[in-house]
Amino acid sequence: MKKRQTTISKQVKAAGIGLHSGKKVAVRIKPAPAGTGICFIRKDVDPTMIIPAKVAFVVDTSFATTIGASHATVGTIEHLMAAFAGLGIDNAVVEIEGPEVPAMDGSAAPFMALMLEAGIKKLNRVRKYMKIIEPVSIAHQGKSITLEPATSFSVSFEIDFEHRVITKQKCELEINRDSFAEKIGIARTFGFLHEVEYMRSKGLALGGSLDNAVVVDETSVLNSEGLRFSDEFVRHKILDLVGDLALLGMPIIGKVTAVRSGHSMHHALATMLLKKPQTWKVVEVDDLTSNVYRRASYLKSAANY
Repeated sequence: MKKRQTTISKQVKAAGIGLHSGKKVAVRIKPAPAGTGICFIRKDVDPTMIIPAKVAFVVDTSFATTIGASHATVGTIEHLMAAFAGLGIDNAVVEIEGPEVPAMDGSAAPFMALMLEAGIKKLNRVRKYMKIIEPVSIAHQGKSITLEPATSFSVSFEIDFEHRVITKQKCELEINRDSFAEKIGIARTFGFLHEVEYMRSKGLALGGSLDNAVVVDETSVLNSEGLRFSDEFVRHKILDLVGDLALLGMPIIGKVTAVRSGHSMHHALATMLLKKPQTWKVVEVDDLTSNVYRRASYLKSAANY
């Protein structure tokens, strides 16, 4: 039996502050039919605007990933997109009242918990996968990202900051529903205290706080609860990567090796893939796994944060 597309079983709601805009935002995530994909609807603009979560609709990748169409944009979509991808949710409509997805706690965990509580529904259409058959690579000024053939989706990510708290970190992981929920989805975004003033002068990080980001000064983590993982920083970079590549509209079968990459390079890789269709093919995958979601386990994990 081939794996089938999915959606959520019922509508869920979330509200919070936009990390960069600082504005209050409300979202409603609704079930959608097979073949819809993920799309955002700006309900607070006139006329309302539908923006598909696709590579072609990316309009900005500085500090976050923003999609847009005509007179409307939606910013900082990567954590919510990562939650969809991590849980294997193919179709949903995100109605949003505001310019940016709410930061929540800075990770994908709150979105995952909401959707798991709603339930995940299988649909009567086979899921398509993008199977990499030729390597694709981008490199620039010491940063690089490569996608090559493999039998599953895995990520190797390395970061290297000249900072005593972070320094060099590397994480390698096969990404599936279990590993993402337990090891990646709960990793929070992070920032440096000395960069806050500059970012706010540029109209960014206006909603950032210790409630929705890990903040480090010159010598320590300022959050009283500390880190969720000793390498939470690189794990969150993997979270961002998963969310950005979800804009391809199909799960990937391939291995990603990233060194110091970010949203702009993720988008460049996705764009290159679409321009080089000879490097991949569309396949269907047999569903050999259990139909039982580890819903209780994931909810417990997400609730701890």
